[in-house]
Amino acid sequence: MFPPRTPAFIITCIATGLLAGLLSGLFGVGGGTVIVPLLVMFLKFDQRLAAGTSLAAIVPTATVGVISYALHGSVAWIPAIILAVGAVVGAQIGTWLLPRISQTALRWGFVAFIVVVIVSLFIVVPSRSSEIELTFWSSVALVVVGVFTGIMAGLIGVGGGVIVVPILMLLFGANDLQAKGTSLLFMIPTAVSGTVGNLRRKNVDLLAAALVGVAACTTTAVGAWLATLLDPFVGNILFAAFLVFIGTQMAIKAIRGRKPRAV
Repeated sequence: MFPPRTPAFIITCIATGLLAGLLSGLFGVGGGTVIVPLLVMFLKFDQRLAAGTSLAAIVPTATVGVISYALHGSVAWIPAIILAVGAVVGAQIGTWLLPRISQTALRWGFVAFIVVVIVSLFIVVPSRSSEIELTFWSSVALVVVGVFTGIMAGLIGVGGGVIVVPILMLLFGANDLQAKGTSLLFMIPTAVSGTVGNLRRKNVDLLAAALVGVAACTTTAVGAWLATLLDPFVGNILFAAFLVFIGTQMAIKAIRGRKPRAV
């Protein structure tokens, strides 16, 4: 059952989209880490419907973000395609592993990954002139990263940008803008594929997705513009703060997952 179409429903969707779009453009993430909890909290979506609706809204949001970063020459097109191919394969593996692996252990593992990334962001700050060098081995590594990202998305629903952006900066030498623009491009085919599947399973509220997506498009370009104005180190600090928020959410879920259920 979809929520009633009240003025509060429309206002909440629009406000959610505005915030998600700003963060998407600023950090190169899809915005699902904002959209999903807000839809669950304020509109009482169940988790699956919120995730499916968020994924549909990410398609136009990421598209506007890619265009904004491309205007500054900050999109690595071929690496993004390689990542996307790996992610599609990884998502299938993640879905297969889902019933076989402890969600609590996975969440704590991801929290540990975020801690390592946050520390690294203060040590390695690529200059704005640095870019991804595409070689045979870097291409293989990009496939591996894409597969890993897809697996994590399938297992715990973590958006690709949270993983891809720091890895592109820390391991592939991308500057912060190129990492964000490439991350947004990589998300589009994955989001489209996932949305098609969710539509078949009726896990998408199309009206909510349209409202959130359109609203997000109006602020994504603003977020991308702000990213170009920030010093790379300041950008890393803000991204680290965003990762702290994500890590805290994941830790809370892990703690709740360990609590014994009432009989």
